[in-house]
Amino acid sequence: MIYLDTHVVVWLYAPRLDLLSSTARSRIENDEIRISPIVLLELDLLQATGRIAARGLPVYEQLHLRVGLNLCHLSFVRVIEAASLQTWTRDPFDRLIVGHASAADGDLLTRDATIGRQYGRAVW
Repeated sequence: MIYLDTHVVVWLYAPRLDLLSSTARSRIENDEIRISPIVLLELDLLQATGRIAARGLPVYEQLHLRVGLNLCHLSFVRVIEAASLQTWTRDPFDRLIVGHASAADGDLLTRDATIGRQYGRAVW
């Protein structure tokens, strides 16, 4: 099982698979892939600011059908507890996405170098 950071979801949807590392492509093809529900909110904000064309839920629904992406349903309290330990960033989305992966004891697929340095289960 591996969780996807928001930019990975955007690239899968685009599709811009050329932006993914060979490790990223392999994990997407071979592992169960999940996202935190906070990714849907971040996608909505990216759409509202004109950075992407589609809102979060349609992106998720399309990727669920195309690549088997699933939404994780961990308890919000459990995710917040894990996110509160991510004191290395002030970005609430990064804190929640990393916290969610951490609470689920999962790997996180991200190209974000800061997350890569701070979260021991980050993969790129």
